[in-house]
Amino acid sequence: MQVNAMGKLCPEPVIMTKAEIEKGATELEILVDNDIAVSNVTRLLEGKGFSVELTRSGNERKLTAKKTASGEAAAPSKHNELLAILIAHDVLGGNDKELGEVLMKAFLGCISKLSRQPAVMAFMNEGVKLVLPESSACEYIKELEKNGTKILVCGTCTNHFDITSKIAVGTVSNMFEIMEMITGADNTLIF
Repeated sequence: MQVNAMGKLCPEPVIMTKAEIEKGATELEILVDNDIAVSNVTRLLEGKGFSVELTRSGNERKLTAKKTASGEAAAPSKHNELLAILIAHDVLGGNDKELGEVLMKAFLGCISKLSRQPAVMAFMNEGVKLVLPESSACEYIKELEKNGTKILVCGTCTNHFDITSKIAVGTVSNMFEIMEMITGADNTLIF
């Protein structure tokens, strides 16, 4: 089965691929034209138990995927399924940017020290600026990732701010994957 997602914007390639998997496809060829789509579709496929090979020809990237004998990838442990956090701002609170930056750093620092850390943290809109190396909170986000929290960064947002190549932590993701992770958690906090 071939999925032609050439020219499709995030998260359409992921949605198209997922639809074919849900129909029972065990072998797929997915055509995309950008590296963010390659990364997002590859994560989806590997998470669904597929092996993936990438070939490039000009602007075209072809992912060849085949369901492995072991089937679905292992589910994450319950320890990390409890909490999801969506951060859409680079500050916490009201109009005082300086105070908001201090509060966001303290907030992320506290989360990184909790005994039960979130399963996923997603960064969107201005929140993506927190994963830049110059962000005062970046080290805490790196610590969360090191401790097992999945860090997802909105690719549409990093493209908008022209910072995709500069992110220091996390995986450039898409709205579909972020929503799937957020809605799959037992509890979600939004900031």
